Amino acid sequence: MAETTTGATSAAAAVPKGFRGAELGWPELHRIPHPPYRLPLLGDVLGVSRSTPVQDSLRHARRLGPIFRRRAFGREFVFVWGARLVADLADETRFAKHVGLGIANLRPVAGDGLFTAYNHEPNWQLAHDVLAPGFSREAMEAYHPMMLDVAERLTGHWDRAMADGRAVDVPGDMTKLTLETIARTGFGHDFGSFERSRPHPFVTAMVGTLSHAQRLNTVPSPRLLPRAARRNAADIAYLNRTVDDLVRARRAGAGGQGDLLDRMLDTAHPSTGERLSAQNVRRQVITFLVAGHETTSGALSFALHYLARRPDVAARARAEVDQVWGRTAVPGYDQVARLRYVRRVLDESLRLWPTAPAFAREAREDTVLAGEHPMRRGAWTLVLTPMLHRDPQVWGADAERFDPDRFEAGAVRARAPHTFKPFGTGARACIGRQFALHEATLVLGLLLRRYELRPDPAYRLRVAERLTLMPEGLRLHLDRRATATAEPTGSALPRPVRGTDD
Repeated sequence: MAETTTGATSAAAAVPKGFRGAELGWPELHRIPHPPYRLPLLGDVLGVSRSTPVQDSLRHARRLGPIFRRRAFGREFVFVWGARLVADLADETRFAKHVGLGIANLRPVAGDGLFTAYNHEPNWQLAHDVLAPGFSREAMEAYHPMMLDVAERLTGHWDRAMADGRAVDVPGDMTKLTLETIARTGFGHDFGSFERSRPHPFVTAMVGTLSHAQRLNTVPSPRLLPRAARRNAADIAYLNRTVDDLVRARRAGAGGQGDLLDRMLDTAHPSTGERLSAQNVRRQVITFLVAGHETTSGALSFALHYLARRPDVAARARAEVDQVWGRTAVPGYDQVARLRYVRRVLDESLRLWPTAPAFAREAREDTVLAGEHPMRRGAWTLVLTPMLHRDPQVWGADAERFDPDRFEAGAVRARAPHTFKPFGTGARACIGRQFALHEATLVLGLLLRRYELRPDPAYRLRVAERLTLMPEGLRLHLDRRATATAEPTGSALPRPVRGTDD
């Protein structure tokens, strides 16, 4: 998962002392526009939905421009999405990750794990150095057969639904797929998700903690949610017990042949010889199980939505799969990277709906953002990624249109750096990026090769927010394709018809 947080307002516990109201650390805060209708004490709450804070922020962004501020319950927050401003924030010598808003709300469960650690906490660097080899090319090749095995369970599940004439629950099934993939490849565990009629209790508890963290961003004090706090405590206790059982079983039995859990338990830092503590191992496992599947399942779900709504794009992607994989029964690791158009479909889905929808940056020292906005040391801002990905100066006047050719190699080279940030930025960007991209590209290729996707004509995209983004209520009908017979020919793939999308 990228260094994401939500575009919502913040709970009191997530706001550092000294950064309230005009003391945010922005000396010229008055120059930054804000919504025109502010209520005393409550702030910019007119028209706000507690369930869609990111999409509320997108609406404000379109009206107010590339930098704006919002106030809630007496606290002011600065949002940035203009490409020039974000490029400056990506300067690691002047800015760093800021842990606040929704991320801070997750610390009761993830503590100083890779995703939620403060910059000064030593366990981030220790864990990063110990675990980074787990995402090397050699490690990824070892994960590939396990990804294929889990994908086969998905297609078996979808074949049964197709035989019964049932639509498939895309977000639910992608969540099962990605949870089983990270559990299997990272920790040698099987949650049995595809054999269950309801989500695994781990998923229920995980969604509960994410939803609670989201909700904390929309109330002035956590004390207003006593029953929700008790439920959240129970969810955290369940997540901890599940992971403790998993670690206990690994210590008592055979190893996982060098998987992430083996690295956490047995690998010392290459320079210092230091090892992860038992508590930090628990926090890292929870971090990977939650972050390692939540955002990828959303990315796959959005991509399948667009493929179903754009049969021309699906046809081109399917033709590429047939051409690149040919009659190969099981695609090899290197064959996945050759699905360049399928990858562009995934990237374009992440552009429109980056499932990690924002990340926060703070000034390391007093500085001036993009030569215009003074910031004191510690002042922070929230980068609104879906709006960065819609900046008309980068993506054009048709930025809302789904077009995978935006990620054709020449188009990518022509764009300025730091304009596409679905995995965050800098040293704290998502450590599992290549894992997620390989898994998602592989799965899309397998599904395109096997099925024709039929959308519900009445469905209109609704985006659910639980810190991450997910298409809500997405169902697809399936038709089984005839076995692919295409041989690699080197011929040009069909071009998509230009169109618009919801």
